[in-house]
Amino acid sequence: MKRRSFLHSVGTGLSALGFASIQAKASTGNGEFVNTTESVLSNNMNKHSDFVSLLPSALKKGSTIGITAPASGVDNAEIQEGIALLKASGYSIVLGNTLTRKYGYLSAPDSERAAEFMEFVERPDIDCILCARGGYGVMRILPMLDFGVIRANPKIIIGYSDITALLVAITKLSNVITYHGPVASSTFDSFTVDYFKKALCKPSADVIITEQVLPEYTPISFSDSRMTTLSKGIAKGRLTGGNLSMIVATLGTPYEIDTKDSLLFLEDIAEEPYRIDRMLTQLWLAGKLQQCAGIILGQFKNCEAKRVPGFEVSFSLQEVLESRITSLGIPAVYGLPIGHVKSKMTIPLGVMAELDAGNKTFSIMERPVAVS
Repeated sequence: MKRRSFLHSVGTGLSALGFASIQAKASTGNGEFVNTTESVLSNNMNKHSDFVSLLPSALKKGSTIGITAPASGVDNAEIQEGIALLKASGYSIVLGNTLTRKYGYLSAPDSERAAEFMEFVERPDIDCILCARGGYGVMRILPMLDFGVIRANPKIIIGYSDITALLVAITKLSNVITYHGPVASSTFDSFTVDYFKKALCKPSADVIITEQVLPEYTPISFSDSRMTTLSKGIAKGRLTGGNLSMIVATLGTPYEIDTKDSLLFLEDIAEEPYRIDRMLTQLWLAGKLQQCAGIILGQFKNCEAKRVPGFEVSFSLQEVLESRITSLGIPAVYGLPIGHVKSKMTIPLGVMAELDAGNKTFSIMERPVAVS
């Protein structure tokens, strides 16, 4: 995307989000800046909620996957396994310029990461945007994205961890279905590949598809007796969620999560139980947990208690999850394979799903991609 086009896109995106007046920061001449931006953040932020959700087209052999790094960068070796598998599956690969650059803990400056993401959105030859990794940085570029352009060019956008902020914002403000799943640097084992294909790929070639008749959709289901039931019951709702830290970090912003009548899924990594407690409590204080139809917790990798000064005696992770979730009185389970685990599901944000907490079964009830 050319610089002039990108800057126009930034202004358009901000206008679409309800910023009544956009002005540059004016220098005082001594190195400090006076913020002259007058922002009006109102319920207009949710004006896209009346839109019909858009399903991106399914992947098929010959589809092109663009890999970009909207947060932190990667070493080239980290993504070679994923690229090789995707190529072997019949996909073409386009690599972004942000991938292996290093700009502190970011892959590249904010403007470059935002511009490359929007370029991939607008390129008609790219069918799917696969994020290289999470790390940190997505929140910094959200005001630079044009959610109207994203809606006009619906395509598969997939990632997890820090990418949660991008997925939630797009699903909320563009009403385009997004996907919480592997990044390019993930380990694509058989489980991960299986659920990636179930969620994102066109049915096999022997299934005849016409404009009038789509093949019958079989719900994508997962059941595991090793999951823990926190509260029994059956809940149905639209899926939303992702990394707990990122969801909490965007509260009070135009990009915060909408959990009303949803099935909320949450996961995290390397957070002490007291920090998980704090974040879940913040979601509860914000009224987000009480609005859910049901809650699905991931495996929370490396989140058990360690000896921390002042916290030598700790609740266990499960005790925290039970105390914060069970009292809500809504169906809830703990242990779904999502996020920071080797074998992970691909979960579409914005489609209907069902949780049978007592039987430890989770099902995606609506088609997650367009196949016509």
